Amino acid sequence: MKNIVIIGMMGCGKSTCGRYLSEFTGLPLVDTDQLITERTGKTPSEIFAQQGEQYFRDLETDLCRELSEQSGLIIATGGGLPLREENRRLLRENGVVVFLSRPAEDIFNPEKLKDRPLAQMGKENFLRRFEERVPIYREMAHYEVESAPVKAETAKKVLAVWEKETGVLSLES
Repeated sequence: MKNIVIIGMMGCGKSTCGRYLSEFTGLPLVDTDQLITERTGKTPSEIFAQQGEQYFRDLETDLCRELSEQSGLIIATGGGLPLREENRRLLRENGVVVFLSRPAEDIFNPEKLKDRPLAQMGKENFLRRFEERVPIYREMAHYEVESAPVKAETAKKVLAVWEKETGVLSLES
């Protein structure tokens, strides 16, 4: 069974969508940022500050290698994880990749993103990164799903494309 891989910009709702998908399907959720935090004892912000972005991106790639060998997972990625071609290739091999899209103006909220290292550089920088990343997300994704105001509805949209792609009907609710 293929994984469901959720990609998109920080703050677009990947983790929340993943939690709903896990609830709907019974499949385990792997949130890459959360798993890195559990394994290192440091948040992404702490790793960025202490070891740098390159070190954090290397941790993400190691995790992609591990997750690409597993199946039946819901994987909510960090916003920058798809930047490396190797990560994109690894997660596409055994996953249905869904780009969770949401307008940048709806995502950027300094208070909500206060723990995100790359959101600390101001709105202009955030919007520039957003514009740089969207084409990468679209290239990686098998499907693009617009984030709905009600997050459970977003998860149902993602589940519908996964079921279309895999033929597996798993909605429990």
